[in-house]
Order: sequence, then C-alpha cells, then structure tokens
Amino acid sequence: MSADLEQAVHGSDPAAALRAVARLRRLVEQLEAEHVAAARRAGWSWQDIAARLGVTKQTVHRKHHRAQED
Repeated sequence: MSADLEQAVHGSDPAAALRAVARLRRLVEQLEAEHVAAARRAGWSWQDIAARLGVTKQTVHRKHHRAQED
C-alpha cells in the first residue's frame, strides 16, 4: 500500500479515509476480475474460482461471466 493511501486509511480525516476505501475497493474489484479471467483461461471451473473467493458459484458467474464472453 502506498504511503499516502496508508496515511489516509489510518488518519483522522473521515473524507480522506473514505476516499481511500473507495480506491481500495476499485483496486480489489480490478484484481478480482483479472485473476478470475486468468483462472478461466487456465481451465478453472466457476465452482473452483468461487470456492477460492469464498462465494457461491452463482455469485462469481453472475459477476464475471460477461467478461469471459468478450
């Protein structure tokens, strides 16, 4: 985590902390999409991916299947 992001997350300014949380959320979503796509290209099933993410197969499929169709 970058120093400015870490400072914002742990600082006393709620606005800065919430912006940092939003940045982290976007980063996590991007990383998840990239790694789900990589797992699918490697032949992983939706069930295998869901198990690693701690969600249901339906949840991960609903969230990521359209990206796989492109």
